[in-house]
Amino acid sequence: MSSPPSLVLIGPAAAGKTTAGSLAAAILGVSFVDIDDVGGRYYAEVGWSIDRLVRRSKEAGRVAAERDWEPARAHAVRRAVADHPGAVLALGAGHTSYTDPGCRAEVSAALSSVPRVVLLLPSEDRGTALTELRQRSRASKGTDWISSGHDFLAEWLDDEGLRSLATDTVLTAGRQPQETAEQVAALLGPTAR
Repeated sequence: MSSPPSLVLIGPAAAGKTTAGSLAAAILGVSFVDIDDVGGRYYAEVGWSIDRLVRRSKEAGRVAAERDWEPARAHAVRRAVADHPGAVLALGAGHTSYTDPGCRAEVSAALSSVPRVVLLLPSEDRGTALTELRQRSRASKGTDWISSGHDFLAEWLDDEGLRSLATDTVLTAGRQPQETAEQVAALLGPTAR
């Protein structure tokens, strides 16, 4: 097996994974990969696509579609970890939050070889974190992540499986993205640079 990514960033939507990840990769002198950018080819390997997810959402509702899509997301994580040795990899919120225990186990196994899996959160306080994430989501993605009464953002934030994947947690409130990236990069130690 090839070497794993040097670190993986996880967290709810709008936690800053892409921004901090790209900056940390620059500090470390390694490539940055966002699963949102490369996931399509992995979903296709198991018969899924974003278009299929959208169609399924219209047919069965967003919650059911997200549950149906879990195996494709888990597959994408496993493949992205294998295909990007030494990189900084950002995993979108849904790629680390599962209701299916088999999918959760697949992702846990894929990430077990990664030296650092870093959970980014605005705050340890749930209310503060959720408020900040929702504000960021509205500003950057135009959504509050509530669909048909289901709060995906709260689900991702509260997911204990997400926390069990992390080797480290970095809090971002009151920090500039560069400061967060420096803290993330420092987790690998000075020999990584």
